[in-house]
Amino acid sequence: MKVFKLSEWHYATGKRKNAVAKVWLRPGEGNIIINDQPMKDYLNRMVLEMIILHPLELVKRHGTFDVIARVEGGGKSGQAGAVRLGIARALVKFEPVLRGVLKSAGYLSRDAREKERKKYGHKRARKSFQYSKR
Repeated sequence: MKVFKLSEWHYATGKRKNAVAKVWLRPGEGNIIINDQPMKDYLNRMVLEMIILHPLELVKRHGTFDVIARVEGGGKSGQAGAVRLGIARALVKFEPVLRGVLKSAGYLSRDAREKERKKYGHKRARKSFQYSKR
């Protein structure tokens, strides 16, 4: 891996469900690397790749930035959402003019939904055991 000047990189953190993504963005050729693997190899699903690329396509910067992301926790879907938020925040740090476009599209707000805890006497958070009168 090449070593770059820190001034070239723009850092942001994204979160979704239990996933946390540390994202570094810099002008480049459009390479997206997640946990030291190319995006296609890491995610294995087209839908998740589209989720990650939405902010870049919205501001017409697809293929002009290199993205490196370190993701921990959660599943692949939550991790993709976390990387998307990180990319959007890093784009705003790089070009503050893009804030309005990304905010109106909803890419700068964190999806706050979390898994609900299991309750006593239930199978899961809300599902109960089958009731039988006799």
